[in-house]
Amino acid sequence: MAAVPGRAQRQRGRGVAAAAPLAAAGLGPPRLFAPLAAAAGLRNTSSSFAARPGECSETVNAEVKSLYWRPPIKPKPNMCIESMPSEMLMKILSYLDAVSLLCVACVSKRFYHLANDNGIWLKIYSGCFPPKRTVWKMKSVQTETVPSSCAPIQDRKPGYWKKEYILKQIAAVTTRVMQLVKPVDPYTGLPSRIKKAINASWPCLDILSTLKLFGVTPLLLDQSKAPSKNGPRRRSLIAEYDLSNLTESNVALGADKLVQLFSLNPGLLVGLWKGKNEIAFVTASLHYHQLLERSTLGSATVQYVLPPNKPILDDVDPEHGLHDYDLHLDMHSGSCTYLCGTFKSLSCRKGDIENGYLRLTVVSLKDNTKHVPLIGTVGLSWETDAFKGNVKDCYMMDVTLLDETRKPFWCFSAPVCMELSSKASSLYDYMGCVYTTDYADSEGKVCVELVWLEETKEYFIVNLVLYISTEKVNNWYGTNY
Repeated sequence: MAAVPGRAQRQRGRGVAAAAPLAAAGLGPPRLFAPLAAAAGLRNTSSSFAARPGECSETVNAEVKSLYWRPPIKPKPNMCIESMPSEMLMKILSYLDAVSLLCVACVSKRFYHLANDNGIWLKIYSGCFPPKRTVWKMKSVQTETVPSSCAPIQDRKPGYWKKEYILKQIAAVTTRVMQLVKPVDPYTGLPSRIKKAINASWPCLDILSTLKLFGVTPLLLDQSKAPSKNGPRRRSLIAEYDLSNLTESNVALGADKLVQLFSLNPGLLVGLWKGKNEIAFVTASLHYHQLLERSTLGSATVQYVLPPNKPILDDVDPEHGLHDYDLHLDMHSGSCTYLCGTFKSLSCRKGDIENGYLRLTVVSLKDNTKHVPLIGTVGLSWETDAFKGNVKDCYMMDVTLLDETRKPFWCFSAPVCMELSSKASSLYDYMGCVYTTDYADSEGKVCVELVWLEETKEYFIVNLVLYISTEKVNNWYGTNY
């Protein structure tokens, strides 16, 4: 019977034609044809692939067998730290410091419980605050350190020593704050080391409706090394400002070609780009009086409340609380100081009390021996990353008024400006334009009168008066003016 070459034969013919030159050369079939033959549906075609059937058959059959019967490869398990035993994780966590443990506790619930282990925290606690016990002897009393292994661990709840460590650190920070406040400068009546303790920094501000000023202190303060940038912080609210209607509810303090200045009490200066409602810079001028306490002893939502003053009663002096005030006055702009002076023995008579204010005359128009010049060109300097400028006739005023016992009585620091007055100078020695500077808050007012001398290009303070609220005086001294 005439056989028409079928599909298998046609495929076999192609295989022979492709493999014959290789077989004649003695090279044998390449491995590429084993999957080709299997794909063509041939179960046993090894005899048609080579001149040496036995050798070629074993090779091709091995390839086909390896193609069909290769065992599956199991994927290697992923090594994850969460799959490790708790004992091994506890050993790893025991090498971490307090800040790292607090960060690890935020990973998951399991790590939170592991990072609260009393054994780990007791080791950290004992390293920072070694426990002591008293040893009584015949003639002396000695204290020696108790090893951490002697402290009770099993009887404590999880996280007990972590809580104790954090509370002890907070108490240590408070103690250091009190130590920094103790040394008082006899010249100003303020803590002398406060500048070294406070470091203020401002973030970039684009759009702002409310600004809160905080004092930030590292929660775990280690004196032997710098505080960690990623460690926990404690915030103390110093002041809160509403900036939602800044330009509508406030008059511009001053301006130059680029910015307008707006002032908010207490001591906040906001610079806005001209023609835009965008913030150029923010500056805080806060008085040093009890600033360290307000920066560390408050909370994130409640400001530190100053302790009430105990009135100093005096039944003998009929003008108790009206005399022996000392004023320390600073007028400056950054590193430029225009005036820094102290005026002693300020007083007020009962007849000078008007409209609920005590009048304390610091510089009088009639006494030209006390007229004070301002050194340098008055102006408030500002600088951003790309621009800088100077707003003329603006400056910072720092007032520290001490009572008769040299305790701070009224203190503030605020940006102020000089405004041209409509009246001319009535003094024979000072012929020039008259400028005024006014400041007011709930406790008092400051009125300054200056004359510009064109010949010498300088300002002279010819009149300086403080007005103190009688309500504040009565609360301070227990009087009834």
